Amino acid sequence: MKIPIQKVEEAALEIMRRAAIEIPADYKQGIQELQKKETGKLPRFVIHAMVDNWEAADQDRRPMCADTGLPRYYVKVGNNASVENGFVAVERALRHATAEATVTIPLRPNRVHPLWRTDHNNNVGLNAPEVEWSFEPDADWIDITTVHKGGLFGTDYRMLFPGDGIDGIKRFVLDTLIAFGKRGLACQPAIVGIGLGGSKDTCMQLGKQAACLRTVGDRNPDPKVAELELELMKLGNSIGMGAMGFVGSGMVVDCHIECGFTHTGGMPISLHTFCLSSRRATARIHANGEIEYRTDPQWFTPYMRRETVEW
Repeated sequence: MKIPIQKVEEAALEIMRRAAIEIPADYKQGIQELQKKETGKLPRFVIHAMVDNWEAADQDRRPMCADTGLPRYYVKVGNNASVENGFVAVERALRHATAEATVTIPLRPNRVHPLWRTDHNNNVGLNAPEVEWSFEPDADWIDITTVHKGGLFGTDYRMLFPGDGIDGIKRFVLDTLIAFGKRGLACQPAIVGIGLGGSKDTCMQLGKQAACLRTVGDRNPDPKVAELELELMKLGNSIGMGAMGFVGSGMVVDCHIECGFTHTGGMPISLHTFCLSSRRATARIHANGEIEYRTDPQWFTPYMRRETVEW
């Protein structure tokens, strides 16, 4: 049974709307827990104002932030899935849904050519929106996740070396978060995603996925990596900064780490912050055309994290 391409576009448009307007429950709960522990008066005021803004956006059905970020997609395809007109049609549907969402939600048209500043006013252009693909065995559905993430700041990369060890990782995370807070390069309290290992491009990719595609409270299945996630979160909240860089104690809502096997001589690391308006939504389109919506992307499956030659 082929998934109707019209259902793909319908789902993509709907998750664009949900991501722009609705705060995922896991992030909202994480912010509420952080607010209880926040020691700074100004950060508490900022968080209170943001929560009010989220509620107003939900009631009015309009975007929660004036900067609606750079819409992008993550598509997980079941190995047994079949789509009407094939996967070129899927990509076309995602681009069309982006253009439609920009007009109807509306989203701010943020995409321009880097040199000529050409703006089609629909967030579609060369290599935009980004679409990343993954696959899942023994499934006949397609998962589509959209993430609306800012495209200017809140990201850094460094090539560490094996001798730097865990202490080097901590130093990089502290240096980066302090710089972000002082210079206004992040919109915290944020979910911090860390990519560790892989090649340079994979490292950046893993860090962004760790920030945007895992829910607050989710821990890496490797116990030692999970322990490091909690340690780095505690470290990030000990530097004396809270919401929007004001003096406080709540800079990190959660910390997620994803790893990739890397060159024996290096230990690349990237850090990404998913801002105070953490915007994501997922649709699962079944073979019969039924659509289910959720806020947990469920991107990092055991198959995604496999290490061996065979699955």
